Amino acid sequence: MYLVKTPKFIQKLFPNFHWSIPTSEKSIYLTFDDGPIPEVTPWVLDQLSKYQAKATFFCVGDNVQKNSEVFQQVIDQGHQVGNHTFNHYNGWGTESINYFHNVRKCARMVQSDLFRPPYGRLTPKQAQFLQRHYKIIMWDVLSGDFDPSISNEQCLKNVLTKTQSGSIVVFHDSIKAFDKVQYVLPKFLEHFHKQGYRFEALSPSNLSRALSYGKSA
Repeated sequence: MYLVKTPKFIQKLFPNFHWSIPTSEKSIYLTFDDGPIPEVTPWVLDQLSKYQAKATFFCVGDNVQKNSEVFQQVIDQGHQVGNHTFNHYNGWGTESINYFHNVRKCARMVQSDLFRPPYGRLTPKQAQFLQRHYKIIMWDVLSGDFDPSISNEQCLKNVLTKTQSGSIVVFHDSIKAFDKVQYVLPKFLEHFHKQGYRFEALSPSNLSRALSYGKSA
């Protein structure tokens, strides 16, 4: 069970997490989780380049270690990278000290203070500790590209109908999601490009603006 659109009341329960970027401009913040994967990530980069789109890739440290050339390709093409733990740990099922060590191990590899917990799952203790050291990036639109029970068309509908200015949108550059991503991503990019949207990476400036807005809202 997952929510395609994160409700505002959930976002307000965790005001120190980043869910979207308040903006008056037509900007969308694409993110990709679980890579880098040589069979998938370069294809994603090619699609993004067609629209001069920038994105943020939340990388699994073990995949960075195995596929360092693909990781470097992400950086060389001007995209942002973030931490998705070294072994894709589920915070709810991992003892906190082991989870923290796994996050730090990945942080040393990706050299980023952006962190997204796999499955979006953290215990209160983990969240309290990590938000002192990292910018915790969640989302307001979850594509569902990882879900084998939905069709490609439903996945496309998820993102086309729920994305708006300032949305942080989750896709996955993984083998599991590749079939849906191949179908959805080109159509998503074309649709919003024609409407005048830009695709931007997360940056210190737009994240600071989002956090300030969240605390004052």
